[in-house]
Formats: sequence, C-alpha cells, structure tokens
Amino acid sequence: MPHPASQRRRIFLMRHGSVTYFDASGKPVLPETVSLNELGREQASAAGQAFAAQQIRFDRVIVSGLARTVETASRVLMETGQDIEPEVWPELEEIRGGRLSAIPEAQLKSAFTGVFEGMVSEDQRFLGGESVGELMDRIHPAIQRLRDDAGWDTVLLVLHGGVNCAILSLALTGQRMFLGGLSQQAGCINALDVGDEESDWVVRFVNYAPPSPLQAQARSTTMEQLFEQYKKFR
Repeated sequence: MPHPASQRRRIFLMRHGSVTYFDASGKPVLPETVSLNELGREQASAAGQAFAAQQIRFDRVIVSGLARTVETASRVLMETGQDIEPEVWPELEEIRGGRLSAIPEAQLKSAFTGVFEGMVSEDQRFLGGESVGELMDRIHPAIQRLRDDAGWDTVLLVLHGGVNCAILSLALTGQRMFLGGLSQQAGCINALDVGDEESDWVVRFVNYAPPSPLQAQARSTTMEQLFEQYKKFR
C-alpha cells in the first residue's frame, strides 16, 4: 500500500533458516538445492509467529529464489496467514563460492572465513569464487530499485548471511563498504527503515533470532562451523 511521503518505510530483512551444507563425512551438498533442516523449519516458523504476534502485515515478500529462502518465506507467511506470492530476485542470491577442491590448503581457512571478518576489502573472494566487490555490484542496484518503488510500506526480504551483511553495511555506513562481522544467525530478523533521501537509513535492530533471541550457545560463526565440518572431508 502507498505510504505517507513524510514517513519512513520498513524493510524486514531475514536470513533463511538453518540448512545442512555438508553430510556427516564433511562432503559438500550443492548449495543451490539444499533445503531447510529440522532446526531451520523451527526457526522459520518461530519468525512467522513473532511477526504474527505483532500483527505485522507485508505488502511484498522478496526471496532470492534458492530453495532455502523460498521455504523460509513460505513458513513465515503460513504463520502470518497472508496469501502473498514471493517475488524472486536472483540478483539477491548468496555470495557465490568456487570449487573447494581448487583452494590450496594454506588458504582454506581464509577462503571460508575471510569475508566475514572485520572491514572486508572488495577483492576478498568467498571460497575462491565471487568477490565482495562483485557481490555489492549486484546487491546495491537491487536495493535501490526496491527503494525507488513507492508502492509499498512494509516489505519482507528473505535472503542470505553474506547478502544481508552487504545490505546492513550499506544502511549503517551509507557507503560502499562491507562489514563482515555483522553476524546473521539462521532464521534471524533485521529491521531497517528507509526514507526518500538516499542517505536516510535507520537500523532499528539486527540479528533478532527467534526461537532463541539471546543466542546463549552461539560463540562461533556459521562459516567457522562449516570450515570445521569440511576439514573432515578434506
């Protein structure tokens, strides 16, 4: 629905629920096809229940198109009781890795975790694949396109950890930067408000993660965990 010209609009930015990227032996599963695991389904439903409890209604829902974002959005909408067909924006897919087997042993840890440590340079590559600069090249125009459309007031984006970092970094700094330390728990919710001016961003909250909002057991990052899993296979 249209929004008053003087009022900021709300972007709810989610990361998809938990998935299993490696089997018990550490062998990779194709990230394009992986779906939510049992915990991920619980997280997605819990996020939907949080939205429903506050009677939040979405004008639009946008996903990357990868199965884990589609399934998360579906479970959220099931809880909120809204019949919305999610829009697929492939340019918002997760930062793309290369061939793990081609990464030299000495560079393996950096390939897994380097993108999510501190202020990351644009030439830092993720798993030997896409660089942070290349990620921002496709994320920033998509977010601007969303902002340029005045026909919505509240939108839900269900995306990925790296993509969310790019969006949050833009919102926090107003610049082309990538802050890798912005942790995104599986199934988490961020809230961003946008005004009509390009620099008008307000970050309301970050990384709220029902059903465990205090994240008492979370002391390592997703990529650190995946690196440990992959080492078994390597």
